[in-house]
Amino acid sequence: MKHPPARDDRGQVTAFVVIITLALILLFALVAEGGAALSTRSRALSLAQEAARAGAQELDLASYRAGQPTTLNASAARQSAQRFLAQSGADGSVHIDGATVTVTARLDYTFHLLPFGTRPLKATANAAPHTAP
Repeated sequence: MKHPPARDDRGQVTAFVVIITLALILLFALVAEGGAALSTRSRALSLAQEAARAGAQELDLASYRAGQPTTLNASAARQSAQRFLAQSGADGSVHIDGATVTVTARLDYTFHLLPFGTRPLKATANAAPHTAP
C-alpha cells in the first residue's frame, strides 16, 4: 500500500512569524509615538504655565508701593510671557484680562515611526498675581 505524498508544511511558520513581527513592530511604533506626543503635550502645558507665571509677576510696583490694590502691568506681563515662550522654543499667544494672564503654548511634534506627519500640540494655562499681605 502506497502512502499519499506528505503535505509540505514548509513556509507556513514563516508567514505567521512575519505577520506577528509586523504587528509587534506596528504596536511598538504606536506606543512609542503616542508616548512621545503625550510628552510633548505635557511640555507645552508646562511651558504655558511657566510663561503665565512669568507674566503674572509683572506687577505695577508704583501702585503696590503706594498701598493701592495689586494691579498688573499689562504690557510688561505680555512681553515677559512672550519672551519666556520664545526662549523655550515654543510658539504661542498671550492674553491679558484684568489681573489674569492666559497663555496658549504650541509645540509641533513630528511623528517619526508612523506616517502621520507634523501635528501641532497646544496647551493653555492661566495665572493671576497674588501678593502676600
